[in-house]
Amino acid sequence: MSHANEYDNVLAEKLGADEYGMKTYVMAMLKKGPNRNQTPEEAAELQRAHMDNIGRMAQAGQLVLAGPFMPNDDGLQGIYIFNVDSVEKAKALTETDPAVKAGRLVMELYPWYGSAALMLVNEEHKKVAKKDH
Repeated sequence: MSHANEYDNVLAEKLGADEYGMKTYVMAMLKKGPNRNQTPEEAAELQRAHMDNIGRMAQAGQLVLAGPFMPNDDGLQGIYIFNVDSVEKAKALTETDPAVKAGRLVMELYPWYGSAALMLVNEEHKKVAKKDH
């Protein structure tokens, strides 16, 4: 099936899409870290700083998607999809996270090939969110 009538070359270039409409990202799996002995107040402050960092990276175009997992027994806390083309660049961004610095979270990083249209998520999300996190 041809999508030639729908193809938008300008948008594809803006988003960094290849001929399949895809691009390389780095996905991070956020897991519980080894240092989780913070007081409830310290943990709450780290969470606020963690969320602020997410907002900063999203605003800078470095983070395409972020979100928590529902409670589980695997220690999985959430995911990030970074708008970078190497694990090394993503690692540098994860090191800006206060919860990672404190050892409350650890991140496993994986190169990932996904739709370039994900680059539109943050812009569109603002249109459907009544409140900030």
